Amino acid sequence: MDIQVKDQVFIVGGATAGFGRATALSLMNEGAKVIGIARHQEELTKLELAYPKQFTSIKGDITQSETINKVVGMVQKTGLSGAFINAGGPPAMQFEETRLSDWDDAYRNILRWKVELTQKIVPLLKEKRYGRIVYLESSSVKQPIENLVLSTSLRLAVVGMMKTISQELSGLNITFNVLAPGTHDTAAIDRLLEKKSQLNGLSIEECRKQLISNIPQGSLGDANDLAGLAVWLLSPSSSFVTGQVYALDGGVVKSTM
Repeated sequence: MDIQVKDQVFIVGGATAGFGRATALSLMNEGAKVIGIARHQEELTKLELAYPKQFTSIKGDITQSETINKVVGMVQKTGLSGAFINAGGPPAMQFEETRLSDWDDAYRNILRWKVELTQKIVPLLKEKRYGRIVYLESSSVKQPIENLVLSTSLRLAVVGMMKTISQELSGLNITFNVLAPGTHDTAAIDRLLEKKSQLNGLSIEECRKQLISNIPQGSLGDANDLAGLAVWLLSPSSSFVTGQVYALDGGVVKSTM
């Protein structure tokens, strides 16, 4: 199946690990060009060497205005078809552990930079009358996950923003969607396992087994499977899909909505 992304340009956050890397590779394997953002130059260089005509790196923290401005400056020259908006999450904490400063940090690290990046790339997409934006959040926006009060609260704000923008810009062939992964076999689950281990006095491996036992599919998710859906949502084939939240969690979420 040709999903028609050959030579199109996409922004991919967190491009050297986890979901970001899997999505960047999947896009490039379909012939797309990727502007990948990450903080580790060594891993970025490896991707540039492996995909010299398709991968362009920007070393920096995508949650910071300086990095966002570099990204926007680049796509103003190259053009832009879409963005996979992704970065790490806040520490695993229970509500009573949090301080107001933790909430301020979570706002900056989960919501604020996504607002800034979206505000700066939407005019480019409106001018082109085409675009695909996919936000990578968490299945906790469908069903809360223990010890993730900061992540759940601010990611729900991203969903609210996405739903609203998708309505405001309807009819321009610009779509906005959220991917909401559950427990996947990536480094991101480490902070959750460590917190669970501290609270319950169990080893990390015991916590991992417990986590898997609560997943109806009986295994952790694979980042490559999520990347397949991400690439489709970033392609012209998904033109009739906007304002949606897709949970990829092995059946953990029981909600009918």
